[in-house]
Amino acid sequence: MAFFRAGMLGYGGGLSAIPLMQREVVTKFEWMTDEEFADVLALANTLPGPINTKIAGYIGWKIDRWRGMLNALLATILPTLVLMILLLTVLNTYKDRPWVQGMAKGVIPVAGVMIGVLAWDFLRLSKKLMGWLPTVMLTIISLVVMQMLGIHPAILILILIISALLSREKKERRVDGN
Repeated sequence: MAFFRAGMLGYGGGLSAIPLMQREVVTKFEWMTDEEFADVLALANTLPGPINTKIAGYIGWKIDRWRGMLNALLATILPTLVLMILLLTVLNTYKDRPWVQGMAKGVIPVAGVMIGVLAWDFLRLSKKLMGWLPTVMLTIISLVVMQMLGIHPAILILILIISALLSREKKERRVDGN
């Protein structure tokens, strides 16, 4: 039901369903912590394909292996498929009506707010894990790298993951005395 609800209510694309999925997975069912969900989201962003299905597939696998993965994937994909067929049929039929045009314009700001809330939650989590200064610095550097240098976010995320792993390994070596 968690993935079904996120799929049904996440109108506007994959990114708009992520906050809904996070609420279900972290807050309601407590299958993961915010930190674990953030890690899954970061990794899912680096891989090709729709983000919702990647996240749902992994979380389903974590909960109940093959059965959980298939259940989560079907619950994520089927609502989108059914709604797409129904909505596109209706929207195509009434595309020139003002209410349809207004509805289409209203989806964008709502999806933007949902993504903004998720981003704020992750910034607060980053502050808790790293502190404000590193969080703000990484945010600014990431924005500059992506916008000014044209680096794809997936490449930036991969670089950050690798540097975090190398940093962690270096710390562990120092603790072990090697």
